[in-house]
Amino acid sequence: QVQLVESGGGLVQPGGSLRLSCAASGSIASINDMGWYRQAPGKQRELVAIVTRGDNTNYADSVKGRFTISRDNAKNTVYLQMNSLRPEDTSVYYCYSQIRIGSFFRAADYWGQGTQVTVSS
Repeated sequence: QVQLVESGGGLVQPGGSLRLSCAASGSIASINDMGWYRQAPGKQRELVAIVTRGDNTNYADSVKGRFTISRDNAKNTVYLQMNSLRPEDTSVYYCYSQIRIGSFFRAADYWGQGTQVTVSS
């Protein structure tokens, strides 16, 4: 009943920028935290950035000062603006959202399909 659709990934040169978008759709009652994770081959999935419903943000140290997370509650969408990209940012980026659907009491975690970001010259 809930789907997260990501867009904006691709190939970019070092120092370049990309903007990821993730829109949630379905029988959404409310959305709490939204965020982005990434996972490179052979590595565990790691948190990149999160933004709460009240627009509080947290970032991984490796992206702090370069990435900016934001959300548009009217559109149920979270964004990740990525600047000054480095080769080590290359990964599959996954959208995360904690969503309460329908009349259920509890929120559940939902994940996007993942979008590839490649930083290479």
